[in-house]
Parts: sequence; structure tokens; C-alpha cells
Amino acid sequence: MYVCLCNGYTDREIRTAVREGGVNTAEEVYLSLGNGFCCGACHDCATSVVEEEMPSRRVLAAE
Repeated sequence: MYVCLCNGYTDREIRTAVREGGVNTAEEVYLSLGNGFCCGACHDCATSVVEEEMPSRRVLAAE
């Protein structure tokens, strides 16, 4: 699903950035994908996606 319409970022792209890019916040995700927030309407949703993905990253790092 699209999270950010301004930049065209999807939840999959955000999840991949968290898992593989080592980012910890929505701001870091957006910068790693190439752009910062534009209008900011997606900030809360992007933050939720990052927080949902963080436990997965910790499990993968421990393995």
C-alpha cells in the first residue's frame, strides 16, 4: 500500500529500509529512500510501519 503519495513510497519500501538499511525512524527511512517528508500527512502512518518492522529487524540481527 502507498504510505506517501508525495514521494510514492510504499509500506514494502519502508519495511525493507528498516530491515536492510538499519534505519530507526521514519525520517531516516525517507532520507535513505532519497527524499524527506513533503506535506507530512504520511508521517504517522510511516512511523507506525517503522515501529511494526523494528521487532523483525532485532530478530534477524540476533540470528
